Amino acid sequence: MKPFSPTKSSDVIPEDSTVFWFRRDLRLTDNCGLYHALREGRPVVPIFIFDTEILDHLEDKQDRRVEFIHQALQTLQEQLVALGSSLVVVHGSPLDFFSRWQPLAVFTNHDYEPYARERDERVKQQLNSRGITFHTFKDQVIFEKDEVVKDDGRPYTVFTPYSKKWKARLAGEGLTSFDISKVQQHFKKMPPQALPTLEALGFKATSQPFPPRVIKTSIIEAYDRQRNYPGIDGTTRLSVHLRFGTVSIRQLVKVARQKNDVWLNELIWRDFYHMILWHFPQVVTKAFKPDYDKVAWRNNATEFRAWCEGRTGYPIVDAGMRELNATGYMHNRVRMIVASFLTKHLLIDWRWGEAYFAQKLLDFDLAANNGGWQWAAGSGCDAAPYFRVFNPALQTEKFDPDLTYIKKWVHELGTPAYPAPIVDHAAARERVLNAYSVALKGQ
Repeated sequence: MKPFSPTKSSDVIPEDSTVFWFRRDLRLTDNCGLYHALREGRPVVPIFIFDTEILDHLEDKQDRRVEFIHQALQTLQEQLVALGSSLVVVHGSPLDFFSRWQPLAVFTNHDYEPYARERDERVKQQLNSRGITFHTFKDQVIFEKDEVVKDDGRPYTVFTPYSKKWKARLAGEGLTSFDISKVQQHFKKMPPQALPTLEALGFKATSQPFPPRVIKTSIIEAYDRQRNYPGIDGTTRLSVHLRFGTVSIRQLVKVARQKNDVWLNELIWRDFYHMILWHFPQVVTKAFKPDYDKVAWRNNATEFRAWCEGRTGYPIVDAGMRELNATGYMHNRVRMIVASFLTKHLLIDWRWGEAYFAQKLLDFDLAANNGGWQWAAGSGCDAAPYFRVFNPALQTEKFDPDLTYIKKWVHELGTPAYPAPIVDHAAARERVLNAYSVALKGQ
């Protein structure tokens, strides 16, 4: 295990204190678990753990997600120092960290991913065995687990009825915010603790800017009209902030209900995919619809590499992949196009594409990424039918008719330097329909 550095935790986590463990909720405002920890009235020590179980698996040592977290922690630290407290940041195994100290209680917010669920259960058991209580709260979604289910208690697997019940429940219950202003005096008073540098964590800064933490209501108001056009500034770019909790989902839902129901539906899709991951954790490695695991994928490594590098000869696909590689972001309409191209045109396993997005996306979220890829492949819940094969040329005509987006990323378009298409659309469509038909025969 790597040493906890540079903080001496024994100096700042006394036995009469409560620990609040930040994870996917890197903010002080409207933070459910933090509010409940402070309301207990005991000194609260806020901590963040750079988990080596996660970081050690990141091959790119300029991973911008680590840089984003590091910057968010610096912002948290400034806010906590202004309150006479400090963030305690350590680098190592959460289980090892908690084995060393004896606070009265540990508070945190739920995390629904398989690794997080296993980690939290082990931490809870270890703490409970020593008489330390472990409290977790719902914070990163509006409704979770079994809160929006069918009348018979089974989970929804189709979005539209789920969204209708989601909205009905919200209308009946309303939204609760968690204002810490009246309890913030319970942060433990301490001198500022040093935060580890990115270099000390084994990473390097890129110095590329991140999307600002700004809720642009003008974009939200026009979202239903502009969201599908990658060449214009028509989306909020808040997904990375939602992913790491630098903004509150409750705050965004309040805005969405006032400004745009289509944008609200995007937030509901997020809850839906988290609910699916909770009830059907097998989707991480398997098709939601088991018969789709019978598809005979071609998995041509050369074609996959061309897709990854944005050299397929299909400009809208190549623009999307180059944007992803350069910025860690891809417009949602283009995500659907490139995912369809990989799975349908190239007949490459959706798990290959999902894994590549997991490496590159700044806003990578397991539930949404898995849900989106299985939707594109036809293998997921409420997915596009397998015979729906996006035509990249028609998608371009509809959503980037002036080639504004494509020209931004594919500079050699129209020159001999731009590659020829690696596959013919009509032939690829016929091939994938046949492959899926054979796999699904009998349905």
